[in-house]
Amino acid sequence: MNTPIFITTSSLDSQPALHAHFLGILRGEFLKIARLFWWLVLFLTAGFIVGFWLGSTSPGLKQDLLHTPLHFLYTAIETNLQMFRILSGILLLVLTSVVIGREYQYGTIRILLARGVGRLQLLLAKLTLLLSIAIFLLVAFTILSVLLTCLTILILNGNLNALHVVDAAFWSNIGIDLLAIFINMVATILLATAMNALSRSLTIGLSVSLIWFPVDNVAILIMNTLQRVTHSDIWSKATTYFLGPLLNRLPDWMVPVSGQSGYQSFGIFPPAPVDAVHALWVISAYSLVFLVLALISTEQRDVKE
Repeated sequence: MNTPIFITTSSLDSQPALHAHFLGILRGEFLKIARLFWWLVLFLTAGFIVGFWLGSTSPGLKQDLLHTPLHFLYTAIETNLQMFRILSGILLLVLTSVVIGREYQYGTIRILLARGVGRLQLLLAKLTLLLSIAIFLLVAFTILSVLLTCLTILILNGNLNALHVVDAAFWSNIGIDLLAIFINMVATILLATAMNALSRSLTIGLSVSLIWFPVDNVAILIMNTLQRVTHSDIWSKATTYFLGPLLNRLPDWMVPVSGQSGYQSFGIFPPAPVDAVHALWVISAYSLVFLVLALISTEQRDVKE
């Protein structure tokens, strides 16, 4: 005798649909990198303090403070921010490569997608996390730079009277410098995101990201040689479209001359004339291309390969 089997759909209907909330994804992404993040912050802080200490031992520092306190403040703050720009760039390249590339290299992205996370939703959550980290680092190390500068003034002068020369123009110029650093950080994050999304490998993505800017700077030397050999200015004009040198020298074109200490930027100048508008347009174009490449690669390519 056969017993009829009744299949009801109530139990299936009662199961919640797989859906991931953006804030939940954001929290999960941070938890995955929390330990690495704090180790990198420790490395960044140690390097920043060592750089500050080396700068504070330079000869003539006290005389500069006594006779030209405003120049002293510009030099101190911009030197610290320059050190932060270099070290934070390395940190963001490593952190972005881990956040983006590790999911592909270890295949964990398939697990996330199976849990209901959308591809673009996941990528945007990762980018939001990285940009939030960049803002946090910029704010934290700006405050640290100001505190260390005040400490130096106290040690050298016994008081903080030198701060009386600070005016609205000073804070405006420092704000522009901070904006240039943030633009640098955004471009760095998008570069590493694109390289890791395209290569789908932590090793390859990180390697290409780390060598991108050194290659850009070496390419300027090659272009200079080609210009001298061929006597054509096409080579020097081409250097005005290299991302690395434009990011390195962006404060020179954005910050007014009155707010430049000579330590606001580093690296090789493009041999052809460049202004702030040109630099910002080129950097924006690179950033947009990096973002589009990352979005297309994430959305279109098969994650099962």
